[in-house]
Amino acid sequence: MSTRTMKVWFWVYNDRIMKAVSCPEDGTLTVYDENDNILIKRTGLTPAQIKKIEITLANPGTKQLGGKEPFTFL
Repeated sequence: MSTRTMKVWFWVYNDRIMKAVSCPEDGTLTVYDENDNILIKRTGLTPAQIKKIEITLANPGTKQLGGKEPFTFL
């Protein structure tokens, strides 16, 4: 079984919990609202583009849930 390099990001925006899931292997980034409705889905991204988005997400004060990947709370 192969291991995926998926990362999940959580943050609060206007009193709503948002979630983003990035997967450089598939070249996708998907943003969900608190009811798991897809708000944005980008496909065809390069790993470098996804890394740049992840760095942008990580710039505000972040902390990892449980201290382990792939969950990050913003």
